[in-house]
Amino acid sequence: MAQSSPYGDRDTSLKEKATEGFEKMADKATDQVKHLADRAEGAAGRVAEHGRDAGERMQEVAGNFKGAVDKSVKEQPIATLALAAIAGFVLGALWKR
Repeated sequence: MAQSSPYGDRDTSLKEKATEGFEKMADKATDQVKHLADRAEGAAGRVAEHGRDAGERMQEVAGNFKGAVDKSVKEQPIATLALAAIAGFVLGALWKR
């Protein structure tokens, strides 16, 4: 048997309104979490895309550098050796610091 309240249906109405309010708040929170997840996914996709682009450019630069070194070794071996020695000296000096 249902309990009766001195206020009658008013007590039931308050419970229903409170329940509806909590459901609306839960729906809003769920929507916000979904929105944030979508934004995070989009940001992660952009970061991955930039990483791939950077990797491709690095490979291109490395290929160009290798080609330039090969050409330099064939055409001017002494100058290339001197540059390598200077680069080694500078790196060694920086390494000591």
